[in-house]
Amino acid sequence: MSVLVYAEAHGGAFNKKAFEVVTYARKTADILGTECIAATVNSDNPEKLGVYGAHKVVQLQSGALEKFDAGTYTKALDQAAEKLGADTVILQHSSDGKSLIGRLAARWGCGSVSAVNQLPTYEGGFKVEKPVFSGKAFATYSISSDRRVLSLVGNSLPPEEMGDEQVDVEKFDLDIEAPKVKVVKVDKVKGEIPLPEAELVVSAGRGMKGPENWGIIEELADTLGATTACSRPVSDSDWRPHHEHVGQTGIAIRPNLYIAIGISGAIQHLAGVNNSDTIVVINKDPEAPFFKSADYGVVADLFDVVPRLTEAIKKFKAS
Repeated sequence: MSVLVYAEAHGGAFNKKAFEVVTYARKTADILGTECIAATVNSDNPEKLGVYGAHKVVQLQSGALEKFDAGTYTKALDQAAEKLGADTVILQHSSDGKSLIGRLAARWGCGSVSAVNQLPTYEGGFKVEKPVFSGKAFATYSISSDRRVLSLVGNSLPPEEMGDEQVDVEKFDLDIEAPKVKVVKVDKVKGEIPLPEAELVVSAGRGMKGPENWGIIEELADTLGATTACSRPVSDSDWRPHHEHVGQTGIAIRPNLYIAIGISGAIQHLAGVNNSDTIVVINKDPEAPFFKSADYGVVADLFDVVPRLTEAIKKFKAS
């Protein structure tokens, strides 16, 4: 048997999360004593996945896979797993991966664990750990079925160059009927790194007092090369677009650096950002709950601190 990992390609290109999940799959395959096979769709350079640990790469091909449809892609991965003899499938914990994991597990009648961030163990059965209760605790899941499906949260482990580009790439022509749902148009935010993929995020809340003051946030983000985000009250008030809303009811993120400006730190917001590697909080209220979760905190007026921080970073980069 083998480990099959689905590496998403958007616009023909892989992002960092795709390389992370391939590295995770390779390490999982090493634990299970088997090979790692990467599957991809519509990618321009599938051999690149060999660099990050895939022993073999398959390019899934079918006219039905031109646009993403969860039911159609589930059938594609099912057929690929059958052909390759895969008993473990690993997905990215992305919007596509979330749509696939339940369908694939139901199709196979097997166990699944979503949003894992640790490598599994295989002593006394297949077990894997994941955070629960908004990251306040960890639970270990045991899967007793012969097959299993996992999804990996981004930024759980760094992608590692474990192989080379000489990996075999095989084209799989699949017999799949056209999806029942026709995708007419896909609108995506352009010109910025999507929040789930961002390594640096600058976020702000009601402490900004109004949308007219957002220029200092955008300037700081531009200086850092970061993506902007906001709290729910800000998006609900239409100060910022809803795709920037992070938190339990918005987008959950795991950047290397999260700067929270003028955000009190309600538990719903923390649930979506508390897995960030480093959290910096700027707030004039010393009692703001966010300071309890911060790695670094600045108690000061954001309208004084943020412009000075931006200038300091500009000077540092210039030197």
